[in-house]
Amino acid sequence: MKKIVSMALLAMMCGIGQVAKAQLPKLKDTPITAKFGGYIVGDYSYYTDEDVNKTAGFNLRYARVYVNGTVAKDFKYRLQAEMAGAPGVDKGPRVIDAYAEWVKYSWLNVRFGQMKRVFTFENPYNPWTVGFGSYAQIITKLAGMNDRCGEHASGGRDLGLMLQGDLFPVGSDEHNLLHYQVGVYNGQGINHKDANENKDIIGGLWLSPFKNLQIGAFGWKGKYTGKGMTVDRDRMAFGVKYEADWTARAEYITSKGKSVSNTSLGDEADGWYAAVGVPVGDQFKIYGKWDVYRDDKTSDTQKSLYGIALNYWLDKNLLFQGGYNFCDDNALDKTYHMLQMQVYVRF
Repeated sequence: MKKIVSMALLAMMCGIGQVAKAQLPKLKDTPITAKFGGYIVGDYSYYTDEDVNKTAGFNLRYARVYVNGTVAKDFKYRLQAEMAGAPGVDKGPRVIDAYAEWVKYSWLNVRFGQMKRVFTFENPYNPWTVGFGSYAQIITKLAGMNDRCGEHASGGRDLGLMLQGDLFPVGSDEHNLLHYQVGVYNGQGINHKDANENKDIIGGLWLSPFKNLQIGAFGWKGKYTGKGMTVDRDRMAFGVKYEADWTARAEYITSKGKSVSNTSLGDEADGWYAAVGVPVGDQFKIYGKWDVYRDDKTSDTQKSLYGIALNYWLDKNLLFQGGYNFCDDNALDKTYHMLQMQVYVRF
């Protein structure tokens, strides 16, 4: 009897398999593309303040490898890993980007996976193009890099779903007048599962009255859970940027929400920066920046940086950078000077 039942089950499974096989569609075998690359950024820093200078010296800031490509014609993908880890935190190899994106229409792209948060103009910038040895303080503290709320270092990234698109071509060059982007994220940063039932909503909208100029506003409504606490992360950002041979960029962020790692902080913070880049010939560009961050939205917690950076491209894949900053730190009641040299190599 068992033998008969077994044979009957086997026959049934074979029959189902044949039906399923017969019902499979004839799928197209489109070519899959892949581009491999990476970059390394090393630096040397020096501070005239003895306490701050304890962390100075030689450092491997980034050592990243990536693969970009397309599959099924209308889908792009990206996988990027950090081999060195963020300076001082989360050392060791880790995945920082891992997403697929449907890009059939310019007015609607859909991206799913681990990616940059759609908050501020500067956050999506690559270290190669930001122009300085580091991002502005507000981007580091209020855009999810080394976030004020206490989130682990995430490079401005999170896991989620994002929509973006360009609308209304205008002018003789037919540049897009309007760009939008909106994302739904876990709120816990990269390589971490969600820790609460809340999802972060982040969006941005900007106008481009003429080519290379964008004027934008961004919003972030979310929560972060860590160390047994859940804190709000409600933020607004406003900015303007012009990117061509010349560069001009300025942004302001205001934030409401406490920190799980420093409970003595209040629930408000803000800051701003303004940066200008001037080309000198084909290989040299000089940047200047005024960079302010207020950890408690008061002048007593204000840290101001006045900086200049010299960028020299020996080759499109080899960049030398020298930077100077004067730091006025009200929270520590001190001023000091900062020097930094960096080498960028891309392959």
